[in-house]
Amino acid sequence: MLFGGTPEQAAAALRAMKHVATAGGAHRLSDADKVALVAAHEVVFRMEGELDPDALGDITPAELAAVITKTADVEHVAAFLTVMSIVDGELDRDRIRSASAYAAALGVHEPYLRDLGRLARQRLAEARADIGRRNMRSFTGRWMSDDLDAWLMPYRDTPDPELHERYRALASNAEGSFGRAFADFYAANGFEYPGVAGAANESFTTPHDCAHILSGYDTSPQGELLVSTFTAGMHPVEPVTGHILPVIVSWHLGVELAKFAGSTTGSLEPHKFWVAWDRGDRSAGDTLSQRWDFWSHGEEPLADVRAAMAIPVLAPSDAADGAYPEWYQPMA
Repeated sequence: MLFGGTPEQAAAALRAMKHVATAGGAHRLSDADKVALVAAHEVVFRMEGELDPDALGDITPAELAAVITKTADVEHVAAFLTVMSIVDGELDRDRIRSASAYAAALGVHEPYLRDLGRLARQRLAEARADIGRRNMRSFTGRWMSDDLDAWLMPYRDTPDPELHERYRALASNAEGSFGRAFADFYAANGFEYPGVAGAANESFTTPHDCAHILSGYDTSPQGELLVSTFTAGMHPVEPVTGHILPVIVSWHLGVELAKFAGSTTGSLEPHKFWVAWDRGDRSAGDTLSQRWDFWSHGEEPLADVRAAMAIPVLAPSDAADGAYPEWYQPMA
């Protein structure tokens, strides 16, 4: 679970999250901040009763560190605090410094805070490069020392028609099967199957697209934000820097990280966001694991694959909004 502490520890985490959102009282809680705190109270910390965010007392970094001691909770709380620094859609140095102070007291020195700081100081190239490397590491399990573009687009110089045909054949799988769902997903989005020049590396696209299909999140900007958040809960390698941070930056803060992918603002709806993270965390499988074998599940019913992976049911109210701007082109 995302948080396994006591109600008292959860309350301490929420107090710190409020402190970050207000930068220690320098700002008033925004509506987005309040929704995020209430949703975290319900979804992440599973606390009973109603929460009045304005009534949350303050807590120092040292006091939080004295209360939150379990390693998994420490790591997650540091990540929650980082999200709270940008949940209202602004890159505010005071909020980021506040989150960093809590993380340091907790003994957490993750790269996502450094990259946020770089973004706040307009050092986009450095942040983009680090986030990209960590995203690739999350998919491959290793640091990519070679040309990332060459790895991402391997079929431009070396087409693989047999691989392409293997994916095309998925359209013949039985209705309701995982493989047929994959084929239908590609057809609906106009994606190219791996193996041809315009397609990206299957080692990148297939795990990501399987996460879309299994989680139920679409390919709209909000859907991309939610599926990557789901992935962060499901996959333990670079969950925040490689998955949550880039989609919040691209689809909520409006900063383009990937060339030609685009960006927009306002896609983070706090309740949906916490639910997506929690759903991924509660799942038993991992499509980004080096042991995951898509082809071994292609003929299985999609419902059975979801059940075997213990993926929580997606409530319609927590699904992506399905809004596709005219300029936006989903990418496999």
